Amino acid sequence: MIGYSTKLKDHFINPRNVGVLPDATVVGEVGSLSSGQAMKLYLKLDGDEIVTHATFQVFGSPSSIAAASALTEMVKGRKIDDVARITSKDISEYLGGLPPERMHTCVLAMEALEVAYARLRGIDLESELDEDEEFHVCRCYSVPEHKIERAIRDHNLTDIQGITHYTKAGGGCTSCHADLKAILARVHAEKPAEEKKPAAAPSGNKPAFSNLELAHKIQEVLDREIRPGLAMDGGDMELVDIRDNKVFVQLHGHCNSCSASQATMKFFVQDRLREMVDPNLEVIDTTDHGAELHAPPMR
Repeated sequence: MIGYSTKLKDHFINPRNVGVLPDATVVGEVGSLSSGQAMKLYLKLDGDEIVTHATFQVFGSPSSIAAASALTEMVKGRKIDDVARITSKDISEYLGGLPPERMHTCVLAMEALEVAYARLRGIDLESELDEDEEFHVCRCYSVPEHKIERAIRDHNLTDIQGITHYTKAGGGCTSCHADLKAILARVHAEKPAEEKKPAAAPSGNKPAFSNLELAHKIQEVLDREIRPGLAMDGGDMELVDIRDNKVFVQLHGHCNSCSASQATMKFFVQDRLREMVDPNLEVIDTTDHGAELHAPPMR
């Protein structure tokens, strides 16, 4: 394990919280034996939705074991809504950093957490698709197309090597490389025009986008990434206004009365907009914060 941090080696040699948790509140399961990596994450919550214990089972490489072990330590003693925001980068940093070619193991752990959270909240996630039934672009590692697309979008990947680092796809016989190039081209072609342009260097506190560009980017992310998932649960979301770094939205349908609406707002909406538009954005639900908004809705 040359090149790995001391902390990562420790979590591999002495993994924490291994095994089944019989009284788990929720379980997140991702991967498959056919793909060479699989993980189950068990979470136990108390009445205040604080994670009191977490365990795991994993099939994979030493770094997969270390990433799963690290995640179980990272989540304990924290509220589930805060835990749900942990990213693959957070797990890697906790372990002292992983080589790029091993980042897929942190992604696996993050996806197990996402599935567990989604099941707890009754939210449908792409990561809960039956990967044994889905078409596998990479047959060597049984990697489905939706995972490749997500990795490209989430990490702004631009080449096959990057895809392999985050998903393992393309790391075997290379027969899927033509398909991976096609997926790369399609995903990048789907981005709005202003996303493809190199961002201008900011001058002082001047924003990188005009107000019109910012509104367009936010609306595009809502339409593509957020609203389809809400619609599956009988809900919808409307962009009401934008003030500086504050994005005012309103939930409709079942989402408006759902007990998990605030978790949805922070975990899915705000995090997604911060990642894909501007890290300083704050999402505000006008249903709960109507006093802050006095201007009429955007036309």
